[in-house]
Amino acid sequence: MAVGPATSETVYEPVPFWARIPHGIWLQEATSVAVDSADRVHVFNRGTMPVLVFDRDGNVVDMWGNDTPFGGTELIDNAYGTTTPRWKGSRFLHPHAVTVDHEDHLWLVDDLGNRITKTDREGNTLLTLGTGRPAAFQSGEPFSRPTDVAVDPASGDVFVTDGYGNSRVHRFTADGRHLTSWGGPGSDEGQFSLPHNIAMFGDDAVIVCDRENHRVQVFSLDGEFRATWHSHRPAAVCAGRGPDTNVYVAEQGPPPVQTGVPGLGHRIQVFDRDGRLVTRFGAPLPGEAPDQFNWPHGVAVDSEGSVYAAEVSYVEVGSKLDPPRELVSLRKWRRVRG
Repeated sequence: MAVGPATSETVYEPVPFWARIPHGIWLQEATSVAVDSADRVHVFNRGTMPVLVFDRDGNVVDMWGNDTPFGGTELIDNAYGTTTPRWKGSRFLHPHAVTVDHEDHLWLVDDLGNRITKTDREGNTLLTLGTGRPAAFQSGEPFSRPTDVAVDPASGDVFVTDGYGNSRVHRFTADGRHLTSWGGPGSDEGQFSLPHNIAMFGDDAVIVCDRENHRVQVFSLDGEFRATWHSHRPAAVCAGRGPDTNVYVAEQGPPPVQTGVPGLGHRIQVFDRDGRLVTRFGAPLPGEAPDQFNWPHGVAVDSEGSVYAAEVSYVEVGSKLDPPRELVSLRKWRRVRG
């Protein structure tokens, strides 16, 4: 059931069992999602095959990122301070985010690997940002567990949120030369408490999910502060395509002390470019039903206005169950009106 302001003319409905994942492929969790110009849905995940590509109907049309997907798992200490399985042979230590740019190239963010890899759609590496060695905590130097990428289609410049250990946005040229950085830890305008996701905002700005400050912030391409909107632990943001000028923000749930309190995150909010709420969807409480979310972490929109969401449902929920198990972590909501 779609949930949102009663006067909204924009309505979404969940698509149950959308992703048809072949037996033998395990997501563990789908950390992020991006859609290319042909509406192919690219899912970056922490399972057997790090990159899965779906068509709009949920059929897998390509996969890559692990040449030995049947080699079993090994244990690693993940970004959340817990031990989790990792599939042997994966090209990525800890998948975190994927972006598809204006040329249909992929930008894949490995937060524990402190590296960003640009590839073509077949997975061939075109560029790498980062040495793989972490910068000193809150030093301002790239990277200390980066979180996301946005690419300016006009210049090709690359904007990186360096979130977990560095509270900054870094700007690079298209060929990987560092231009500037802005931000720093704090809660004032232009500061961050875990900048978790970034997207282009119109032609001349970027929008940043300042997750632990419960807001998104809008900046010029040079880092000049422009606006802030309130949002409950915003984890991901993307802009609509073509005539769709809306902005989509995925919100995570509350801290453990408020587990079970309805209406706190676990949803996607849709705003216009002035920050006014258009609609929202997602049930008041988390879960695995088609109209619920467990722990949103990535969001993308296709040319039809349908919304795809990825969730870190294993580390936040499934790994804490007895026994631990994989939960739903990839969803589609179809725009049916508006």
